[in-house]
Amino acid sequence: MPDNQEKPIFLPSGFVGLIAISFFLLFLFSFFAPTDGFDPLDPNGNVTIKWDILVWNQGQYEALVSIYNYQLFRHIETPGWRLSWTWTGDEIIWHMTGAEATEQGNCSRVQGSTELPHSCEKTPVIIDLLPGTPYNLQTANCCKGGVLTSMTQDPINYAATFRLSVGMVASDINSIKTKPVNFGLGLPGYSCSNGTDVPASRFTKDGRRNIPSVLQLPSNKGNNGQLVRCSRHMCPIRIHWHVKTSYTKYWRVKVTVENLNVIKNYSMWNLVIQHPNLQSIAQMFSFNYQSLNQYPVNDTGMFWGIKYYNDMLLQAGNTGNVQNEMILSKDTGIFTFKEGWAFPRRVSFNGDECVMPPPDEYPRLPNSASPQSQKHHMMVSLLVLLTLILS
Repeated sequence: MPDNQEKPIFLPSGFVGLIAISFFLLFLFSFFAPTDGFDPLDPNGNVTIKWDILVWNQGQYEALVSIYNYQLFRHIETPGWRLSWTWTGDEIIWHMTGAEATEQGNCSRVQGSTELPHSCEKTPVIIDLLPGTPYNLQTANCCKGGVLTSMTQDPINYAATFRLSVGMVASDINSIKTKPVNFGLGLPGYSCSNGTDVPASRFTKDGRRNIPSVLQLPSNKGNNGQLVRCSRHMCPIRIHWHVKTSYTKYWRVKVTVENLNVIKNYSMWNLVIQHPNLQSIAQMFSFNYQSLNQYPVNDTGMFWGIKYYNDMLLQAGNTGNVQNEMILSKDTGIFTFKEGWAFPRRVSFNGDECVMPPPDEYPRLPNSASPQSQKHHMMVSLLVLLTLILS
């Protein structure tokens, strides 16, 4: 079938030195996307937040907060996470490393101190520090501007940590059970459960001796809405699925992702495709690939760029595209080019899903095509236009 028979698809819209402690508690908070944000391709996806109390001393404590993006393919993108909570007592934050509060607030109630607290806000909003932050202000996995990659795509940069010193809390150890409330990540589509006590986290200094801590908070999902400027196509991303060649035992597909956004680069991009023949990929040429085997039928996979080669999708222009070809085996009994089978069942870019066209709008083989023509000259194309969700 000629290349000009293309059909559009539209999308609708993270350790410091360890200190022995004499007690431990662990609080668990879970953030979940609303029901309509559930993704069957990532049914257990969440962002887990751990709040570990390391030291308690005379009404003050030191806590290490860790944020983990346990989503298979969704990133936390710029401007990044904005963690917030509400103190249930008269707590303040004396010091922070690895992150900072956006507001100091009114600290007039603090008496007898030569320095002001870092934040006296009842509901502090905490943001990550930027790359290049001085080492004395850093913690492990900090300082990425709030950006977290997906767990599948980058097993190093999917976590963030920061440390804070909390004061003006009751000296009774039991008061720690009065947990902060109203946690949030500052990301559209995320909601949080109530705090739950769970077994304490354990840290290791040398890989031999484990030291228990305290406070764990977990989970979030969703996408970070951004303003985008699109080209005249009114879509920032175009994906071209081109079935190039039909061999005797294999068929060859070329996938092109084109950035039509005139002002934005997409770093650490990913593409999720559902197709019944992805369980039989024989060779991949220019992308990384991992199966998202969530169900008995392994028909969904995640594609992303190779680091320093094509992991950056540049803004609109001649270089604003990445390409990959793959060879798939023709599975006996299920392979066909009829009725749109050659095209994906589902496509998403950075977690934003496409709306697929009706089946009767897919390109089809001419009824008069000979078997020889189908075998050696089969060429079909699919054009996918994705519009990022604006919040």
